[in-house]
Amino acid sequence: MSVDRVKYDADGLVAAVIQQFDSREVLMVGWMDAEALNRTLTTGRVTFWSRSRGEYWRKGDTSGHIQLVKGARLDCDGDTLLIEVDQIGAACHTGDHTCFDADDLHPVVGES
Repeated sequence: MSVDRVKYDADGLVAAVIQQFDSREVLMVGWMDAEALNRTLTTGRVTFWSRSRGEYWRKGDTSGHIQLVKGARLDCDGDTLLIEVDQIGAACHTGDHTCFDADDLHPVVGES
């Protein structure tokens, strides 16, 4: 991945989709600025920019539920990251394995 191609939004952030590296399950989505991305790529632990707290947040520092980086990709437009991880513990702050366990908005076509 060429970090030079990353297109940050007006707030200097880019969306980061976090995916379990072996099962390909989507675990969560967070936001990164250039520093958070640099920390993620150089330390091997996922770091986000917390918009609500206004500070860097390394996943698992308080919960123990860490994300070990296995790979990083940039989408074709350069405006979304895919960070492949080995998730240790729950990914979601609710204690769920993934942040996408809660609500099914629409059933799969053809299923009742």
